[in-house]
Amino acid sequence: MPAVHLDNNNFKASVEDAKGVVFADFFAVWCGPCQMAAPIVEKMADDYAGKATIVKIDVDEAREPASKYSVMSIPTFIVFKDGQEVDRQIGFPGEDALKAMVDKALKS
Repeated sequence: MPAVHLDNNNFKASVEDAKGVVFADFFAVWCGPCQMAAPIVEKMADDYAGKATIVKIDVDEAREPASKYSVMSIPTFIVFKDGQEVDRQIGFPGEDALKAMVDKALKS
């Protein structure tokens, strides 16, 4: 199951109105570290299927959510639980750190 790509129109319903854990990858296609993270984020979509929702937001195409959550550097990874931000990582810290963010939210 691939990560869901969101835009200005479906971000609120998919993230802010969602129940449970949503891991959001704010990225851009021209960003090197974002491209390094992309296959890991896609793998996480499979690993967490049925437990957490993994979404990707291209900041060049979906400026409203990026602005609302003050995403100034990319990649920025934000974990939401029941529509509220619970964790944030700026920059690509590696697969283990990204998974730890989701695991922490699932346990809380």
